Amino acid sequence: MDLVTIFVTGLLTGGLTCIAVQGGLLAASIAQHSIETHKRVEKQGHALPLLVFVLAKLIAYTLLGFLLGWLGSVMKLSLTASVILQFLVVFFMLGTALHLLNVHPIFRYFVIQPPRFLTKFLRRESRSASVFAPAVLGASTVFIPCGTTQAMMALAVATGNPFLGATVLFVFTLGTSPVFFILGYLATRLGLFFQKAFRRIAAAALILLALYNLNGAIALTGSPWTLSSVAQQFICIFAYCGSEGFSQPVNEATITITNDGYTPNKLAVKAGSVVTLHLQNKGGNGCTQALTIPQLNIQKIVPLGASDTLTFTAPDKPGSKLAFMCSMGMYPGVIDII
Repeated sequence: MDLVTIFVTGLLTGGLTCIAVQGGLLAASIAQHSIETHKRVEKQGHALPLLVFVLAKLIAYTLLGFLLGWLGSVMKLSLTASVILQFLVVFFMLGTALHLLNVHPIFRYFVIQPPRFLTKFLRRESRSASVFAPAVLGASTVFIPCGTTQAMMALAVATGNPFLGATVLFVFTLGTSPVFFILGYLATRLGLFFQKAFRRIAAAALILLALYNLNGAIALTGSPWTLSSVAQQFICIFAYCGSEGFSQPVNEATITITNDGYTPNKLAVKAGSVVTLHLQNKGGNGCTQALTIPQLNIQKIVPLGASDTLTFTAPDKPGSKLAFMCSMGMYPGVIDII
C-alpha cells in the first residue's frame, strides 16, 4: 500500500476501530481531568489531554514501526507464509467486527488484552488528573492495537526496512488522529449513546476492509476465483463486457512499475518457453515493488528507482493463464499461455 492509501485507511477506518478499542481509557482520563481541575477545564475544554494522548500515541507507533521494519529486515517471509499471515489478519478483523456488534460472546477472544500488570498501571494512570497521564495512556496503546492497526503492523514488518516501517505506522497513526480527536471529544460530551453508534460504524468499516484484504489474499494463492473476478463475471451476465483476443507472444518484455500498478499488465507467451521480464520501478513505493507470480511461487522485489530481471519457464499447457500482482494481491496482471 502506498503512503496516501495508508493515510486514508487511517483516516476512514483506523480512527473508528482504534477509538472503539482504546477510547475508554482516553475518556476515563479526560473525565478525571475534568473532575480534578473543575473550572479551569471548563474554560480550556477537553482538548489538552486529547492532544497529549494523540501526540504520545504518534511517537510510540513511529518507534514501533521502526522496530517492526528492522525485524522484517532480518527475516524474510516466504510467499506461503505471507498468504497465511494475510488470511489470519482478515480472520482477526472479521472477529473484531463481530465482537463490536456483540454477535456472540465467543468473539470477545478477538480483543487483545494487555498483561495484568499493565492493566493495573493504566487504570491507576486513568484516575490521575496530571497531563502526564494521557501521555502514558497514549504511548501504552501500542500494547492494545486495534484490528486495522494489526494489518499496518504486518505491513511495517513486510517493508523489511526500519525507516520505511516507521514511516508506515507514522502516516497511518497520523491519519487516525483527526478522527480520533473529534470522536474522542464527542464521546466525552455525548456519552454512551454516541459510543454505541460509532462501534457499529467501526464494525461495518472493518468488515468492508476485511473483504478487500480477503480478495487480495485469495489472489495471492493463484486462484482465478477472487471476489472481484466473481463480481466482474456476475456483471457481465447482464452487460456486454467485450472480449479480447490474444496478443502476439513474446519471449522478452519490459514491465514498468508505478504506484498505479504494472505496464503492460497483459502479455502472451508460448507454452513451455523461457520468458525474461525486465522490471523497471519508476514510481512504485508500495506493495508494487514486489511483483508476485503465485502459481510459480515467484516474488521479485524491485526497490523504487531500481531495475531487475526475472526469468522463468512458462507452463506447458496452452490456454492457461499466469496471474501476477503485488505482494498484497492488488494491481493485477495476466500472462496468457498460447
